Order: sequence, then C-alpha cells, then structure tokens
Amino acid sequence: MGVPQAAGAEVIIRTRNLSKEFVRDSFRITALKDVELQVRRGDYIALMGPSGSGKSTLLHLAAAMDRPTSGDIEVLGQNVGTLSESAVARWRNIHIGFVFQSFNLIPVLTALENVELPLKLTHLKKGERDQHARTALKLVGLDDRMHHYPKQLSGGQEQRVAIARAIVTDADILLCDEPTGNLDAKSAQEVLTLLKRLNEEYGKTILMVTHDPHAAHFARHIRYLDKGELLPEGQVPEDWRAPDAH
Repeated sequence: MGVPQAAGAEVIIRTRNLSKEFVRDSFRITALKDVELQVRRGDYIALMGPSGSGKSTLLHLAAAMDRPTSGDIEVLGQNVGTLSESAVARWRNIHIGFVFQSFNLIPVLTALENVELPLKLTHLKKGERDQHARTALKLVGLDDRMHHYPKQLSGGQEQRVAIARAIVTDADILLCDEPTGNLDAKSAQEVLTLLKRLNEEYGKTILMVTHDPHAAHFARHIRYLDKGELLPEGQVPEDWRAPDAH
C-alpha cells in the first residue's frame, strides 16, 4: 500500500529568500534569487528549467554541499548554512542520500563495498554494515550483482547501486541530480520506476533535478526554475522548450 499524499505532512525542506551568487573572473553571477520552497515529508518534486537556471545549485544547498549567499535553508529543522564543516559531513551522512548523474561509484570496489561506504561513518559493526548493504542492494533488484565491479555492470545497474548507496543509511531525503541523464530509455525507465516505488512504498522524500519531461512526470509535483527564480506551481518558463523525452 502506498504512503499517504504529502499534502498535510510536515515541511522538511524550507527556504526563505534563498539566494546564491558565484564570482567568475570579475563577473558576479546570480544562480538563485529569493527562492521560497517548501518540501513536505513523503513528497516527490521534480525541478525543471533551462540549463543554468539554478536547479543543481538548489539541490547542492539542500545537501549542505554549498552555502547560500543570503537567505536561509532549513532541512529537517536544521539551518544547514550554519553548520561547521565537520558537523555538515555527519549530518549529511545521516539524513541525505545524493544520487548523481555520473553514478560516482569507486571502480576498485564491488557493488556491495560501494553501498557499504556510507555506513563506515556510523557505529555499526562490520557484520551489521554488510547486512544493511545487502538489504539495500536487494531492494534495488541487484542481490545477484553484489560482488560485481562497476565495469561489470550496465549503466542502469550502476545507477541502481548508487541509489542503494543513497538509501543504505535510511536517509530521510533523496536528492537526485539528473539521475537518468546518462542512461538509455530502458535503464532510465527502471531507475524512475525504482524511485517512484521508494517514494510510494517506503515514504522517501525525493527532490529530483531533470531535463526530461518523461522523468518529471514520475514525480508528484513539478516546479520550474528560470534565471534563478522559482516560478509558482504550474507556471512554465515562457521561452523554454523541453528537450525530447528519452
């Protein structure tokens, strides 16, 4: 049975006047401008928009991988922009699962060893870490590929290993940056089906950046960014033409 809709659930990501600027040579570039976003527990939101609109920047701020220039971002009640570097690493490992477009698996480690990595920052014993990693791989349908190295896996299988790694700590939030960007249509469909299952059956809160309209429609809600500004729900950038779906 699927989890209830997120409409009445608590807000676990909240931004207030969130802005981010980068300096390139002598130019100041505004990546995000006064973004106001609320993500409720159990929601699944796709962020879309033209390249350079600030989608990945917003995801990185939510993961405390970067800090805002101004404004606030609270994740699970924590103002993540105020955490020290050491506190950020521990906080992220407990609460955030990040899925990258390029998988980011370590080639000399097996699937099982890749998935176990985040657990090495916990107090779990080796046997417990091994069991958690095996459970995560089974959940993504790769219990028969545990001892394969990344080069022995297809792109879709690599991304499913990456998703297993993201959920192995039972993270509260999954942040996915173009998770199907490097995959063929069949593999992309498998990954999107898996993410939808994690949301509906296991209640995982997902914030996903994608250029793919087909991928976006797996989410409960679609929001658009344009020139660093988050548009009201239902509004699409006027000059944006969505790329063809996979």
